[in-house]
Amino acid sequence: MNDHSEAPVAPVGAFAPPYYAVVFTAVRTQHRHGYGETDARMEDLVKDVPGYLGMDHAQTPGGLGITVGYFRDEDALTRWRTDVEHRAAQERGRAEWYEHYTLHVAKVERSHAFTRAENAQSPTTG
Repeated sequence: MNDHSEAPVAPVGAFAPPYYAVVFTAVRTQHRHGYGETDARMEDLVKDVPGYLGMDHAQTPGGLGITVGYFRDEDALTRWRTDVEHRAAQERGRAEWYEHYTLHVAKVERSHAFTRAENAQSPTTG
């Protein structure tokens, strides 16, 4: 996945379970031709999948990329997994862009979030 430096730094919010998390971790090759355009297209395309909830990205200094996609149900997962453009991008990724990757699909049974309120005052004791 790309650097996403223009995106605000905030995780995708929590959803009412159950839903699915797809965790894609990868180390890319030195070959980058076409990667950014394909990555951007996949991000636009997945948004049209009914049941797609959002995605988080992270990149370690050592080059490990982590993308977590969230989907409401198995139908949404199947639609994304079998999308013709997505399948073509996967094949190109294996042929050109990825040194290795791992994909995990998990059913989320619990979810919660925290956001610090602006101008929140510290509690006082007394």
